[in-house]
Amino acid sequence: MKTEKILNPFSGYLALVLCLVLFCASVYFCINGVQEIENNQNFTYIILSALCFIAFVFFIKGLMIIQPNHSRVLNFFGKYVGSVKDNGLFFINPLYSSQKISLRSENLQGQTLKVNDKMGNPIEIAVVIVWKVGDTYKAAYDVERYTEFVRMQSEAAVRHLAMSFPYDNLEDEHATITLREGGEKINSILEQELTDRLVKAGIIIQEARISHLAYASEIAGAMLQRQQATAIVAARAKIVEGAVGMVDMALKKLSADNIVELDDERKAAMVTNLMVVLCGEKSAQPVLNTGTLYN
Repeated sequence: MKTEKILNPFSGYLALVLCLVLFCASVYFCINGVQEIENNQNFTYIILSALCFIAFVFFIKGLMIIQPNHSRVLNFFGKYVGSVKDNGLFFINPLYSSQKISLRSENLQGQTLKVNDKMGNPIEIAVVIVWKVGDTYKAAYDVERYTEFVRMQSEAAVRHLAMSFPYDNLEDEHATITLREGGEKINSILEQELTDRLVKAGIIIQEARISHLAYASEIAGAMLQRQQATAIVAARAKIVEGAVGMVDMALKKLSADNIVELDDERKAAMVTNLMVVLCGEKSAQPVLNTGTLYN
C-alpha cells in the first residue's frame, strides 16, 4: 500500500525569467519574420519564433503556484510521483498532472439526525466536526471524493454513537455513560470513532462535539413529564428528610430544656402538625387554642 511522498521541486523564479525571455524572443523573431516575408526572403525568423513560442508554452506549463496551507498531488501518466506541501512558486516537469488539495481545517456541521438510542427511544442528534487532510495520497487516490466520504462516514459514526448509549439514565440506571451527561467522554469516543472510519482517506479529526441533543418531538412531552416527576420526587425526598430532622431536633430540645412534658399521643400530634407545616406546598394557617392542652 502506497503512502504519501513529499517532493521539494525547483524554485520557479528562474523558470519564470526564462519564460519571459522566450516570449520576448518569440515576439522579436515574429516581427523580423514578417519583414522577411514582405521582402520575399526565407522563413528562418518565423521558424525561430515558433520554436521559442513552443518552448515558452512548455516551460510556462511547468510553473506552479501553491498558496499557504494548500498542496499539489503530482501524477505522471497514471503513476503517483509525490506531493508538494510547501508554498510559493515552483517549477515541475510540464508533463506532470496535478491535483489541488487544501490542508486547511474545515468545519462540518452535520444535519440533525433522528435515531434510536440504546434503549430504543427516538432522539435528535447533531454534531460539529473539525477536520483536515493529513495524507494527500489517500485523499486523492484511496477514496473517490474525500469531502463526500467525510460527510457520509461522519453521519454513520454519529448514528452508531447514538445507538451505543442511552440518552440518560432514567431507564438504564446502571449506565456509566449517557449521551446527555457523558460530556468530554462522549466527545472523545466520537472523535475516536471518526478517526477509525476516516483514516483510510487520510483525514485528521481535530475536534468533534455534539451540538444538538434532544428527544424526538413525538415523545418529548412524555419524557419531559417523566423528568419533571423524577425531579419532584427527588425534591420531596429531600424535604421529608430535612423535616424529619427538624422534628427530631424540636422534640429533643423541648425535652432537654424541660419546656413541656408530652406524652406519646401529644408527641404524635405535634409530629403530625410539624410535618404538615414543613412538607406542605402552601403556607399553614395558624389556629389559636384558647383551651387547655387537652381541649
